[in-house]
Amino acid sequence: MATTTTRKGLDIKLSGAARPAIDEAANAPTAAVYPGEFEGIKLRLSVQEGDTVSRGAELFVDKRDERLKYRSPAGGTIKSITRGHRRFVEEIAIDVSADEQIETFKSYDPGNIATIGREEMIAYLLETGYLAFIKQRPFSKIANPDVTPKSIFVNGMNTAPHQADCNVILKDEDLAFQAGLDALTVLTDGEVHLCIDADAKDSASALTDAKNVQLHTFGGPHPSGNTSVHIASLDPIKPGDVVWVVDARNLLLIGKLLLNGSLPQTRVISVAGESVNDDARKYYRVRVGSSLAGILEGQLAEGEQRVISGDVLTGTTVAPDSSARFYDSGVTIIPEGRERFAMGWLEPGFTRLSFSHAYLSGWGIIDRDWNLTTNRNGDHRAMVLTGYYDKVMPLDIQVDFLVRACLAMDSDEAINLGILETDPEDFALCEYICPCKTAICAIIKAGLDQIEDEGF
Repeated sequence: MATTTTRKGLDIKLSGAARPAIDEAANAPTAAVYPGEFEGIKLRLSVQEGDTVSRGAELFVDKRDERLKYRSPAGGTIKSITRGHRRFVEEIAIDVSADEQIETFKSYDPGNIATIGREEMIAYLLETGYLAFIKQRPFSKIANPDVTPKSIFVNGMNTAPHQADCNVILKDEDLAFQAGLDALTVLTDGEVHLCIDADAKDSASALTDAKNVQLHTFGGPHPSGNTSVHIASLDPIKPGDVVWVVDARNLLLIGKLLLNGSLPQTRVISVAGESVNDDARKYYRVRVGSSLAGILEGQLAEGEQRVISGDVLTGTTVAPDSSARFYDSGVTIIPEGRERFAMGWLEPGFTRLSFSHAYLSGWGIIDRDWNLTTNRNGDHRAMVLTGYYDKVMPLDIQVDFLVRACLAMDSDEAINLGILETDPEDFALCEYICPCKTAICAIIKAGLDQIEDEGF
């Protein structure tokens, strides 16, 4: 098995990594679902405040395709339904009952999953709501059950800073993870590709010994762990192609559902970052959708901190007492940076990370873990050609020109420049090193949305 190694990219070594130890977190009294995570849906509620629900009960459906049910991660009482702009439901909070009721679905024998028909498997994933874990490229929206993908990619590696390690989460989960892989094999006529980290020090056997899939190893700096890099290397997307992608950490939940016939009660998440006390930087087994308050309370450094669901490059800012998200398997906390530095460019830069040669750190002579804040170190300014983007973009993409095409709303040019092969996360490093402070990920996202709206 050959290893694909990318040369372009950048590893950001942040301090405060999570220790590879899993602790059992106390059950939180509340759980929540955030419909905004399910991008592109038009929601119709199936519950109201005060209703009693079981774990697995229907909470809402998408008006555009009511076959896909979105279900409750916990049993109890609907505590509140919070609405935001244009009355879109932002949060459904649940008071968890000590003796929660559980809605059951069909369970399968591990040896029979690979023989299930595609229609039955699709219907099962739609009914349970777990089809939402599978995304479709291009556009990275929830997979269209009426389309058969040419291939499916399972991402079993993470190279972004402080991402939850699949090898920790999947340890001793061989049976359930293999069940998830077997389920994917019946959803496509093509191959299921499992991509893992060639540089992992302690690989989980669930990944290295996986069966009925094509196993691939990738190495190199971030973003070598991004799914777009894997697709471009193994099965590039051509016009009209559809590829499905799923994170290995979420596929584990699909496997557990198939084996047990009920929505998994718990999942493993990581808590990392400079702003977390040393003894709290580790992995936790928490109730799906449970509040983070019990984990983070009393464990954050003094001062203003930013809690990020996901990694620091592409994650979402959340409140410390909010709940674990549907898609994310980790939480990162770093200090808010509101300092202003007078003539900071005159400093030698021993303590300031730089991609360019503005500081000594940019020459590669300082090898350390960095204590970074949210400070952008400058305001937005005119976009200029620097050539920096090409140094961290392993895909065959001319980032400068693609961004300009998106800003000009020139869909044809953006497609010609390869936007359909990408996801906004692929441009996170470009945005990080950008001296112009351009919101590149948001620009690419707007370009993809426009193309989709135009009916590509």
